[in-house]
Amino acid sequence: MTAMSVRGRVLVFAFLLAVITYLDRICISAAAPAIMDELHLSFVQMGLVFSAFTLAYSLFEVPSGWLGDVRGPRRVLTRIVLWWSAFTMLTGAARGFLSLITIRFLFGAGEAGAFPNVARSFSRWFPMRERGRANGVLFLGSRLGGMLSAPIALLLIARWGWRTSFVLFGVLGILWSAAWSAWYRDRPEEHATMTPAELAWIRQDRTSDADAPTPWTALLRFRNLYAICAMYFAFGYGLYFYFTWLPTYLIRVLGFSKFRGGLFAALPFLLAGIADLSGGLLTDRLSRTRGLRVGRCYLGFAAFMSGALFLLASTFAVSPVLKAILIACALASADLALGACWAVPLDVAPGHAGVITGCMNTLGNIGGLVGPLVVGIAVDRWGSWTFPFYITASVYAAGSLAWLTIDPTLRLSPAAAAPRASEVS
Repeated sequence: MTAMSVRGRVLVFAFLLAVITYLDRICISAAAPAIMDELHLSFVQMGLVFSAFTLAYSLFEVPSGWLGDVRGPRRVLTRIVLWWSAFTMLTGAARGFLSLITIRFLFGAGEAGAFPNVARSFSRWFPMRERGRANGVLFLGSRLGGMLSAPIALLLIARWGWRTSFVLFGVLGILWSAAWSAWYRDRPEEHATMTPAELAWIRQDRTSDADAPTPWTALLRFRNLYAICAMYFAFGYGLYFYFTWLPTYLIRVLGFSKFRGGLFAALPFLLAGIADLSGGLLTDRLSRTRGLRVGRCYLGFAAFMSGALFLLASTFAVSPVLKAILIACALASADLALGACWAVPLDVAPGHAGVITGCMNTLGNIGGLVGPLVVGIAVDRWGSWTFPFYITASVYAAGSLAWLTIDPTLRLSPAAAAPRASEVS
């Protein structure tokens, strides 16, 4: 993929979208201590606020992904980004628990479908051999956004207060949506700067079902769908601790200053970004040389199981710095499989990427909904931060086993016997 290729520019847009998505999503975790103090919220109430976003995000993932399949990512992503940017700004206007939880629910409803629509875009703009790499770059952007969110938000909060920080973060999405709508096209052949050579490369493994209606009955009977969703539930359960409670844990439990806490809150996302890019390249390389099962499933198993072990090890560490580093390594380990996570739905259902990644991300965010609540309840009722880590390590381990039940060569098909995808060559 050359730097000046049209699909390379599509990837730049996707990268920037991921950065902005996570800046807007995670800034509330850095603001949580200030919000709890000003609005007089308990740990359980703040956990419900975190989960309100995740609940709405989960409910609207499949509809928004399906809209991307039907109407195209150009229009749908423009709507998504404008909506969530508006409610990011409105978060700064919250006056109490009820208004805050309502705004965050509507924010989640708006942001739902962002990544399934990017996946739909990738299914049209990238051949199979480049999809792991493309997803690696995409999630590098998400982790860069996560890495920058906490320190930037803490700096803005210290200077102008938490309310202003949400307004400033929201402006970024409005600028992105205007540029996306003006430049992007849903079909590569419709883009004015597309060359015949690049179009041929993009279409090298285009399947005949690329524009077929969604086969809902076949989808519900598709065993890969349930294995993929189970795997991503585990990923989402572990991930949302880093989006929600990590800055609070670092500052109030491990005793770091706000500055050092911001740095250690950024560390997991820095390491995860490196892992995303490396994992995207690795899953494509292994898929070409060893087959899809090794490149997707075995890589996923090893990454999730390692994440479980790192998280478990953090509970035995005495040094706060070592605890923070091990927790960061747990996210990076799981993220090594993130390119494979998002490539598998494109392997098994390239013509229905919006729907199947929407289903996958719905279960991931249901995991993300449960995780922060478990932490909030454990801390509020039992004063324990360790017990939730044991649970998360167990969930990661279960997710690693779910990877082994996925068959990435089995395609979704309305026919009774689904054809198997050829291995990536």
